[in-house]
Amino acid sequence: MSVAQIFDKMEQSFNADAAQGLDLVFQFDIEDDKTYHIVIKDGTCDVQEGAHDDPSVTLIMNSETLEGIVSGETDGMQAFMAGQLRAEGDMMLATKLGELFSMGE
Repeated sequence: MSVAQIFDKMEQSFNADAAQGLDLVFQFDIEDDKTYHIVIKDGTCDVQEGAHDDPSVTLIMNSETLEGIVSGETDGMQAFMAGQLRAEGDMMLATKLGELFSMGE
């Protein structure tokens, strides 16, 4: 699966109910591919290619780690502990990703 397809899948699995009242930007810096960011605002989700001026949190990983997390094969916290995933900004927001995107289901 390409990185672009992974983000398409995330957009399709977006849980609008979990995003009510939120105003966040998740940036994904994919080391062996492009940078993407997802704007979550009041129950909507907008995936964009490229960097955002002021992301709430930036997650840095390679495409293999991204695919594992999105498919549910890799636990994000374990990837973080193993050094496969780095975060800049509000790291607690990264834990919200599982609520916002019903991934691996």
